[in-house]
Amino acid sequence: MGQSSSTEQISGVQREAESLAASTGALPTLQKAFSRLSDPQTELIPLDSLQKCFGLIIEDQSSTTEGSIVPKEFPVLLSHVGSAIVDQFFLTEKGGVSWVEFLRGYVNCCGRTVTSASFNNLFKVFVIAHNKAGLPVGLQFDSAEDDGKMSGSLLPTDLVMLLWMCWIMSWDSRKLQSSTSPGSSGLPDIHHLVLSAVESCAESSNKFDLWNSRISGLDVQLLAAKFHIWAVKTVPYLAHCLAHFVYTRLGYFTTHEGKSEDLCFPVHANSAAEVCNTHLLTCGRAWAVSLTLSGTLNEEILKACFPSETDWICENLLYKSSLHGKGLNRFWSHVEGYNGPVLVLIAACKNDNNERRSIFGALTHQGFENRDAFYGSSGSLYAIDPVFRVYLSSGREKNFVYSHLHPTMRAYDPHPKPAGIAFGGSIGNERILMDEDFVRVTFRHHAVDKTYQHGPLIPDQGFLPLEASVLEVEVWGLGGRTAKEVQNSYKKREELFTEQRRKVDLKTFGNWEDSPEKMMMDMVSDPNIVRREDR
Repeated sequence: MGQSSSTEQISGVQREAESLAASTGALPTLQKAFSRLSDPQTELIPLDSLQKCFGLIIEDQSSTTEGSIVPKEFPVLLSHVGSAIVDQFFLTEKGGVSWVEFLRGYVNCCGRTVTSASFNNLFKVFVIAHNKAGLPVGLQFDSAEDDGKMSGSLLPTDLVMLLWMCWIMSWDSRKLQSSTSPGSSGLPDIHHLVLSAVESCAESSNKFDLWNSRISGLDVQLLAAKFHIWAVKTVPYLAHCLAHFVYTRLGYFTTHEGKSEDLCFPVHANSAAEVCNTHLLTCGRAWAVSLTLSGTLNEEILKACFPSETDWICENLLYKSSLHGKGLNRFWSHVEGYNGPVLVLIAACKNDNNERRSIFGALTHQGFENRDAFYGSSGSLYAIDPVFRVYLSSGREKNFVYSHLHPTMRAYDPHPKPAGIAFGGSIGNERILMDEDFVRVTFRHHAVDKTYQHGPLIPDQGFLPLEASVLEVEVWGLGGRTAKEVQNSYKKREELFTEQRRKVDLKTFGNWEDSPEKMMMDMVSDPNIVRREDR
């Protein structure tokens, strides 16, 4: 009787675990992974096998990133990530992980939950890996609760390693899911993201130069509570990199042996990444923008973060002022007909010696239209460099984008609308306005704008309108291959119409009776024509 009751209880626990795993859509993958990783005799996954499944290894520890040298502690931290994931989510029984605990661990890590809970999971793995590596870290968790509150603080250098760990997880996931291995320029320059957290989390009394600050020299503490709020607000999709990494690794081990040398992260540059980093949209900046997006937009811009070849860059760079020429006419000839989402990046400087350059941008979910009024359905504004900020739609107005090009032949207009490109605000009070020559850009305080969330777009913006010199403009298409093909068809059609208008019908003009010259001669020589002196 007791044995029967125990069997029913175990099967009930197993059914509940399988039901929760099935709700994530990963139950078939988990069944295959458990079958491959487990010992047939004990029906348990050995601890070292599961740790190897999630292990991370970095190559060429002396290599440089986009902006700095890889710290010697970072490879040590990565080597303990696999065991940290196992310790955090999977309970062991007799030296191994059973089927039920395997399912429970996966659900705890990858199940549907709120963003703040996902961030807690990520931060806990980071802290455990730090402790295993013998590295000091100021973050702490209340172990009495599964969702214990985070306390303590982080140093800017700790945040660098946390972000790089997430970057490598994302790179690893794309590598294992892609038929062509994604390229790598090494670890990205994330200086703008770290300064964003420092500016939001440090005390207001800690003033520093945004353009000349070195992260290693910043002696500030990022309080845990403020840091958590910053992460949820600024980079919400950073929390998903851990769950995506765990799911992808388990899927990979269902069809591969999972040799460690196949899962190394190469810190060396390739041609595609070098090409990407010659633009305003570097790998690090593209990744920062992607952390604010979801769905197809996130997937599309990630192609700029992990370029396997230069095709994406060549196809999706719609306009670059230093390459195609400055001005609204040049701009229009390259973006017209593109009806997908676009990311506009502008580099500007408040003085004439090109020092203290700022980069900001706007994401619109539709192509540009030549209209004398604001339009659009959704969008976001970005302060990208030297500090990263994102301003989503406020939902109060829909003045997302304004792009007006005066026609060549036009009637007199006593009140002409301004020519140029603008984002937010209203006509005459635009939050961002770039003139038609792409020479000057004007910033106004966010109080004039009800379309986007409030906040400064460049450092020391102030309340009064501010003008800056435009250094570079880039427009990137994020509509995928379909949007680009539609634009190519549109351009070919316009070229055909232009060519047809240029052609002269020689047969018509070959006949004197139908020629314009004869018509004019007849009008002059007609004796019955009414003349001024006869009236």
